[in-house]
Amino acid sequence: MSNLQIIDTFPQFLAYWEQVQHLPMTEQIEAWATNYMPACPNLLQMQIDCYAEDGDDWREVAREHVFPYLADSLSTMQTAHDNLLSVLELVNGRCTHLFNFTDKYTVIIYVGVGCGAGWVTTYNGQPAILFGLENIAAEKWQERDTLYGLMAHEFGHLLHFHWRDQAGLNKEEGAWWQLYTEGFAQYCEQIIHDKPSWHMQTAVGDEWLAWCQANLGWLADEFVRRVDADEDMRPFFGSWYELRGYKQTGYFLGHELIRHVHQQANLHEIALLTNAEGWQRPLLAQLAKQTPQ
Repeated sequence: MSNLQIIDTFPQFLAYWEQVQHLPMTEQIEAWATNYMPACPNLLQMQIDCYAEDGDDWREVAREHVFPYLADSLSTMQTAHDNLLSVLELVNGRCTHLFNFTDKYTVIIYVGVGCGAGWVTTYNGQPAILFGLENIAAEKWQERDTLYGLMAHEFGHLLHFHWRDQAGLNKEEGAWWQLYTEGFAQYCEQIIHDKPSWHMQTAVGDEWLAWCQANLGWLADEFVRRVDADEDMRPFFGSWYELRGYKQTGYFLGHELIRHVHQQANLHEIALLTNAEGWQRPLLAQLAKQTPQ
């Protein structure tokens, strides 16, 4: 019996959308909250809280970034939904084999308001991975191989938090922690997929990876500069932000740090590192010096 429980709310979304697609956007958003979200209790509040932490209004985000594109994204979301279902148990089986991970966890497939293509959290007191089809469609990550990589990446987060919880270690916060956790998850994506895997480059092709490799030194310098200047770090990780025309380059940067540390420590040891700034800052300085900018 699988340790993975799948909650698929996409059929309920399609039924909701059939009823509201011709209504004004404001009514669509309210009906999303009241008619569709109850398909997965507590998920609405989780998304509201996600935006409230950054001082954002979820309705404004929905109006600007999500609902204007839902109609055109419907077929892409359907493809993503079907392909995601086809890879979930495959990735889970691979992870059971690699890491002997047999703890129960939940995968929720839903159409949300932009909190992420993948999101590791807890749901009903159990570890969970949430897949937002609206974000997956916006990123053009609907192909099967890309979704295998995305699932592997999110499982990397799940494994990271699981190992830390076993060791009694709390999550940290802030940009340094995000760089660490995204780098760890991206490194796990490569291991689980058993090949070079960068799910975030799908929409732009190999150019993304080539640019990141050529600009690694600048990325390292820019990350430190922005942290020290208390500037917005979302251009490194956010779906709606860019650095010099490229999105989500922080995943590459974090991966390079984990790859470096993996030369001296195993994956489990890396998962238990503390003081994310303390060990990452000197490594970024080293990368900046070694890499042309």
